[in-house]
Amino acid sequence: MLLSLGCQPAVKNEVAIDGSSTVYLISEAVCEEFAGANPDVEVSVGSHGTGGGMKKFSAGELDICDASREMKPSEAQLCEEAGIESIRLSVAYDGIAVVVNPENDWCDSLTVEQLKELWRPESPIKNWSDLDKSWPDEPIKLYGPGTDSGTFEYFTEVVVGEAGASRSDYSPNEDDNMLVTGVAGDKYSLGYFGFAYYAENEERLKLLGIDSGSGPVKPSLETVRSNAYAPLSRPLFIYVKKQSLSRPEVAKFVSYYAENAARLSQEVGYVPAPEATHAENLAAIKAALADKPQTTP
Repeated sequence: MLLSLGCQPAVKNEVAIDGSSTVYLISEAVCEEFAGANPDVEVSVGSHGTGGGMKKFSAGELDICDASREMKPSEAQLCEEAGIESIRLSVAYDGIAVVVNPENDWCDSLTVEQLKELWRPESPIKNWSDLDKSWPDEPIKLYGPGTDSGTFEYFTEVVVGEAGASRSDYSPNEDDNMLVTGVAGDKYSLGYFGFAYYAENEERLKLLGIDSGSGPVKPSLETVRSNAYAPLSRPLFIYVKKQSLSRPEVAKFVSYYAENAARLSQEVGYVPAPEATHAENLAAIKAALADKPQTTP
């Protein structure tokens, strides 16, 4: 998935973004609005998963990496070795939606323990009846993010207990729209991805409640903000290459992103970061700009 907005492309007027398919929706909204007022800046946004974006970021190929998890120590080490400094901005909060096909009339919620049994490595769960004897004796067709996805890493860490630990016999894809299509096309399917993709396709999917011990809770702006939707609520980030901020077009775009992230993230289905986080983002940008004076085009 790649979005390119603007005109008159030139190296000095380009801003390169890639990474999380979850954060992509926010970056896409920012880019569309920014491009209208800044047609001389070419902004390209890729969607190859947080891990895929971090690989490009640490190789010096990006100005901004969208991330649905924090940068790993190993990724930070690669950046350090390449001489790449970065600042992290918290742009919104998200809940991971667990969904089934709308024709599913037997399952309205799952416990965290059921989710763990379903998704852990070497899981014995094959059919719906393996989760509950009253449910159909039909194979569960599973859909989820690929291993480069920050959503995959977060889900496996908080549900299975170890980041990256997952059964392998499921249909993975870094494009969440493909996961939506998969679940929407199979009565006995189940999948997980960022809540905003459910919100965009709610007529094609059925949202499940998740019970972490106090009864089933479904993700929404309210339950994610209050962390009632536990443990599948999480912060979303962008990592900005400090060296890129010396270029006026990057500095202008990042400042615009920080100023408008709360409003635009809510428009595409996420929970805005609190005002205190907004102030911290602006302070981080100001300090980075003071450290990296802008060059003259």
